[in-house]
Amino acid sequence: MDSIDPARRSVTRYTRVAQTLHWIIAALIVLNIAAALVANSEDDATATAIMTKHLAIGLTVLALSVVRLAWRLTHRPPPFAPTVKPWERALAHFVHWSFYAIIIGLPLLGLAAHSAFSGGKPVSYFGLFKIPAFPMAANRDNGEFWGELHGTVAWTAVGLLVVHVAGALKHHWFDRDGELWRMIPRGESDLSA
Repeated sequence: MDSIDPARRSVTRYTRVAQTLHWIIAALIVLNIAAALVANSEDDATATAIMTKHLAIGLTVLALSVVRLAWRLTHRPPPFAPTVKPWERALAHFVHWSFYAIIIGLPLLGLAAHSAFSGGKPVSYFGLFKIPAFPMAANRDNGEFWGELHGTVAWTAVGLLVVHVAGALKHHWFDRDGELWRMIPRGESDLSA
């Protein structure tokens, strides 16, 4: 790979806590999207088993996302490289804050769908304990509404992910400004830890 242009080495990095939360949440969201897609093609018993884990993973994403948002609000992110254009900064801020809304809202929408379908039955957290659902009467129409909204927001997250990754790769391969290393653990050794 090409190294970063030495004149552009003013990039500082996110904290290790922010990096860890970022990558764990990202991996869990990708896993959960894959699980939902797989469940759609399975028999009812298998789909139910997959979706039970899907719910537990979603609640994990919710908890980690609240921690991530609290961390972000109390720890200033590193500045952009000086070469990042104003429109790129604006787009990055829009994508990042949209992701915060999604990573918190998406699990809540999933829990709302579960609550409406189940009549407010608690969610099993990997068989370890139960997490309360929203107090709702069982209503298939409401469950389908919340489920469709949950799916729409999930596909919106996929679209934002494409924009996010494309931007990171543009900065890495075309601009060569080091922006990608802000969130990569153990990036280029001479960038700040």
